[in-house]
Amino acid sequence: MKIAIFSDCYLDLTGGIVQVINAQKAELERLGHTVYVFSTAYPKSEEVRKKLAKKRIFIVPSCRWYFRGLTPVGRRPKVIEKWLLREHPEIREFDVFYVHYEAGCSIAGLRLARKLGIRSVQVMHGREDGGEANIIPWGLRTIVATMLNWFHSWYLPHPLKIQRDDYLARSVAAAKMWTLMVNHANYADVVVTPSEHFKKKLIHYGVDKPVEVVPNGYPDEYFPVEVTARKLNEGEKLKMIWHSRVSGEKRIMPFLKALAMVEGPYQLDVYGGGGDLRRAERFVQKHRLPVIFHGNVKFEDLQKAIKGADLDVLVSYNFDTFGMTLIEAEAYGVPVFFCDPEMREIVPDGGYVLSAGPSAAEMAAGLNDLMAHPEQITKMSEVMIKHRKEVLASKRIKKLEKILMV
Repeated sequence: MKIAIFSDCYLDLTGGIVQVINAQKAELERLGHTVYVFSTAYPKSEEVRKKLAKKRIFIVPSCRWYFRGLTPVGRRPKVIEKWLLREHPEIREFDVFYVHYEAGCSIAGLRLARKLGIRSVQVMHGREDGGEANIIPWGLRTIVATMLNWFHSWYLPHPLKIQRDDYLARSVAAAKMWTLMVNHANYADVVVTPSEHFKKKLIHYGVDKPVEVVPNGYPDEYFPVEVTARKLNEGEKLKMIWHSRVSGEKRIMPFLKALAMVEGPYQLDVYGGGGDLRRAERFVQKHRLPVIFHGNVKFEDLQKAIKGADLDVLVSYNFDTFGMTLIEAEAYGVPVFFCDPEMREIVPDGGYVLSAGPSAAEMAAGLNDLMAHPEQITKMSEVMIKHRKEVLASKRIKKLEKILMV
């Protein structure tokens, strides 16, 4: 089978979508399929482009103006479509276009699939309504959401309009982002999501194409051969790790406020960057918290850090659709701490601490209770170790392969 992957979130970025594409590409190729990846990117030398091409990764026409750390911006979808047909005429013979994200390169993939009569599978990774609300200043959210809808509807029709409600579309901006997401999904032949709870939300707002749930998997090549259960003795320092974005939607600041209320000894190691990094550093310095910021590191180095932790932290609320950090922790048998009850779908029962709510006080109470009962660390770790092989990408790829081959 010949598969073309399209994504605006891949080259020059880190995060869940990048990890998912890498893991799935490797597994699909291991199964004998030919996989191309088309992505936007920051400017690259001809030498770098040739190296990427050897891996069947190709940079679509992208804007020359950019800001490091933000998603590279593709040129207009029609420009990308013409480039694809000119530079890669072989994609006319591909079996399926597998599309991630909802911007220019992804739009081009969906449009071209329909023009060529090729089946399209769209992955809906995340809550764009939440992302827009946390990245864009309050006074500009409706304007930005309107402009994004306007751009998107130039290329993909918007027959369905989402109205404000008391569920998830609680603002005009949120309703417009749901309008974009749902109409984008409905342009594909099949929709894939990483979780049941996100599937229900998409259907609630009007996705009428078949929706399949395919949980994200951990790359086989990095999966540890052996792990041992974590152990925390009374009075010992609780070693926690944060390896999500250091940003508003991931709620780094409420968690730091919670740590200021934690009574026992602990240390938090923060990996990654984001819009709230400087603010978080200032808060830690002001309150003299035992928190160390490491910035972005190589994937291999991050996995070593996870292996040495007692507790993995993900405290987003009503935002994450999956949470890749959770299965990275599970691969190493590390218990996890979260405050969103929907994340219970991702990891096995008994392998996590769920705080009573998302507030700083409620998170602090959950951590204080854990530190008062340190034996729970070993019990949770043993549960994670028992189930950890379930997260292997090689196991989770089988369902995706069937969906792509239909």
